[in-house]
Amino acid sequence: MILTRVGAIGPKMVPALAEVDVAPCARGKFLFAGDDKLYVRGVTYGTFRPNEDGDEYPAIDIVERDFAHMAACGVNAVRVYTVPPPWLLDSAWRHGLRVMVGLPVERFVGLLADKKDGLSHLEAVVRAGVRACRGHPAVLCYAIGNEIPAPVVRWHGRRRMVGYIERLYRAAKAEDPTALVTYVNYPSSEYLQLPFLDLVCFNAYLESQERFAAYLARLQNIAGDRPLIMSEIGLDSLRHGESRQAKVLECQVRTAFASGCAGAFVYAWTDEWYRGGEDVDDWAFGLTRRDRQPKKALAAVRKAFAKVPFPQDRLWPRVSVVLCTYNGGRVIRDCLEGLRKLDYPNFEVIVVNDGSTDNTAAVLREYDFRVITTENRGLASARNTGMEAATGEIVAYLDDDAYPDPHWLTYLAATFRSTRHAAVGGPNIAPPGDGWIAASIANAPGNPAHVLVSDREAEHIPGCNMAVRKASLQAVGGFDPQFRVAGDDVDLCWRLRERGETLGFSPGAMVWHHRRNSVRTFWKQQVGYGRAEGFLERKWPEKYNVAGHTSWSGRVYAQGLAHLLFRPSRIYYGMWGSAPFQRLCEPPAGGLLSLPLMPEWYLVIIALLALSALGTLWTPLLFVLPVAVCAVALPLLQAVASAARASFASAPRSGATEMLRLRGLTAFLHLIQPLARLRGRLAGGLTPWRRVRSYGLELPRPRTFRVWTERWQAHEERLRSLKGALSANHAIVQTGGEYDRWDLEIRGGMFGATRVLMAVEEHGHGTQLVRLRTWPRCSPVGVTLTLVFAALSTAAAIDPSLPVSVILGMAALLPALRTATECATSTAAIRRTLRQSGFESVR
Repeated sequence: MILTRVGAIGPKMVPALAEVDVAPCARGKFLFAGDDKLYVRGVTYGTFRPNEDGDEYPAIDIVERDFAHMAACGVNAVRVYTVPPPWLLDSAWRHGLRVMVGLPVERFVGLLADKKDGLSHLEAVVRAGVRACRGHPAVLCYAIGNEIPAPVVRWHGRRRMVGYIERLYRAAKAEDPTALVTYVNYPSSEYLQLPFLDLVCFNAYLESQERFAAYLARLQNIAGDRPLIMSEIGLDSLRHGESRQAKVLECQVRTAFASGCAGAFVYAWTDEWYRGGEDVDDWAFGLTRRDRQPKKALAAVRKAFAKVPFPQDRLWPRVSVVLCTYNGGRVIRDCLEGLRKLDYPNFEVIVVNDGSTDNTAAVLREYDFRVITTENRGLASARNTGMEAATGEIVAYLDDDAYPDPHWLTYLAATFRSTRHAAVGGPNIAPPGDGWIAASIANAPGNPAHVLVSDREAEHIPGCNMAVRKASLQAVGGFDPQFRVAGDDVDLCWRLRERGETLGFSPGAMVWHHRRNSVRTFWKQQVGYGRAEGFLERKWPEKYNVAGHTSWSGRVYAQGLAHLLFRPSRIYYGMWGSAPFQRLCEPPAGGLLSLPLMPEWYLVIIALLALSALGTLWTPLLFVLPVAVCAVALPLLQAVASAARASFASAPRSGATEMLRLRGLTAFLHLIQPLARLRGRLAGGLTPWRRVRSYGLELPRPRTFRVWTERWQAHEERLRSLKGALSANHAIVQTGGEYDRWDLEIRGGMFGATRVLMAVEEHGHGTQLVRLRTWPRCSPVGVTLTLVFAALSTAAAIDPSLPVSVILGMAALLPALRTATECATSTAAIRRTLRQSGFESVR
């Protein structure tokens, strides 16, 4: 017996289940059986009226016919809602079907009200179910519950329910450590965060293709680096008709796989349905009727399953894969092998050897790829070399320490076909088996991460997994050669977006990205990233705040992001918990709670320790010591909290000692990563006290300007022109937000700035009177430091302790002078620009 697996190029023949004995496993965004990717093409089965033995399944001969019919229609998986008897698993195995075993915890969830024995009873249900099926080769995974009702979850609370589900997960793993275990969620309790699950399963019924695709994108971001399986999709033919059911189901299946899902179960195989002690006859979700006669939907689903993940008759664009390497001989072989296995009909590979001095050239000679060897000119220059040599309309970039999933190009190209994005990226995931140090580094901050402004549109995509339309890449002049090691991808994304282009994200376009395998190389990498930030800030000063941090408008997605302590969050339940889509609403990153995560926090610690050291000369300053201790404790607590929440692929099989080692190193990396970034930033000139370009000095006071013009221009366009003129004069300009009573802010430095407000009077026939008001703005931080140190200096003088008074007085004078100078500099910048634009000062 042979089963057919269809890929982007064409069908591949793989052995039937009865001829292999490989348990499925989750690797990144997909499931695999051995080396073969396993796309789950499933149907749900049941629940049925119990027989005399209590089994909720039809007779053996009916099940045999059903399973044979499923296999003939391209189905390779069956989802059941109760623990199946052994004969059913045997039957599934004979017909090449894997079984998603339901452990019906939701039936006993009311027992959770009994805090003493309720959860123990549920654990016993899970253990018994897993024990009954353990070791059977037909088992795909176990589902510990299906749609625990949202009111029940709301009653117990999110955190407590997550704890319950995790205990059930651990119980299942204790019985079968190698099995895949999941929980089947649904939109009404979407807010449940379950990072310990092996894969993410959701039931969702959305008839609109557009809404379904949008919700799948959201679920992919919830799933993160794990596979997403739609465990129920379907449509009721009784209310919508069989023709409509067929059309919608075919569309749902294709959309699910095109969105990067690892699988989908169509609800249901048959209209025969038993629930709550009675037959249900007012719904008809089946692909077949009660007598097993097929509906139109069965042929539609069979057609869609035959074209997983994409129809093979598409015209695919030509893609040029550009691989840039410098001394990558240790890791590049994995990348080259991965490129050999790409399942895409129209691509080329161009390797740019950027002056490597190790064995890279020797390794490259073993592969039949085009190689361009240059002197060492840096990463951005190497990427430009690849772009110039590319013959494809899409240029896909890959790092030498990353290797692609076989369908990497397929998902990228499909996203380009269906959108107008200039560039598309996908997840980069740490591969298993790199060792415990690499596993800890994968959970540390600072690894390449994408930034999304919506579920499908990106603000930044890392260069280790980036594809760009060649025309768009050439239009912005390619990569900036000044970025030799890092930062080139950020710069390119910003330039594309500045040009009005958009960036996309495809969850299925996955690459495996090796993390550093030693603390020393991780430190070196983070220092390099810090230096690159210095280059970026000099080129894009408006993208950085006064502390020297990028102001992302989207959300950063990465496994090793530090978790903020005491971070508040709210759940949108709807009135009385009635919302069908209930989600977790978290505040955006930033603010005071994020300060301990910043590299500059270590400068704050140094300053507090130095101030408390003055307590040896003047004892009242010893009160700063507890503050310094708290400042030291905050990053320690953040590191411990982040390490405790870190997930490791080997966690279920790791001993307590190994887990302690993994989490201990992860916490240590959370502490040293900001230090490494700080060192790189300081070396690159990105310091909080950095000076901006001087425009002279003007007395910083409020002023009003005006100009009469007979050339009409829209208010917003006039502001954009003024901002452009300021930027042309090398001023750092920020735009006011939706709640600000100012339009532009010219930054003079960390402590001082000048703000601008514009008003336009219309006088008919296209004439306008434009008024501008400018005023200096002193940073609250600078004012606070000045007042605090001045007060301490005065107190020390009264005590008296003249040496300490002088030191503190100087500490007060420095921010005061810096604030005044920066306000005067920014005032001079706006005055200069306004004079060039013809404005006259009114007062």
